[in-house]
Amino acid sequence: MAAEYEVLKIDELSRARDSGGIQKYYRHQIRTTAGTVLTADIAEEHFTEDVVAKILTALAIKADKIKAR
Repeated sequence: MAAEYEVLKIDELSRARDSGGIQKYYRHQIRTTAGTVLTADIAEEHFTEDVVAKILTALAIKADKIKAR
């Protein structure tokens, strides 16, 4: 977990692809250091520790900057 956010919950979900078949994804709910709670959907192919950390850190920083305005 990064210092910019705290993971509150991760749900594994699936949906139908436009091209057919099923796509798995993970819905992360996080709380930023400024207290903003947000969700992010991350596809199964991107569900690795490094990639998820980068995505969630960027979202947390962006959300806190918006809140600080």
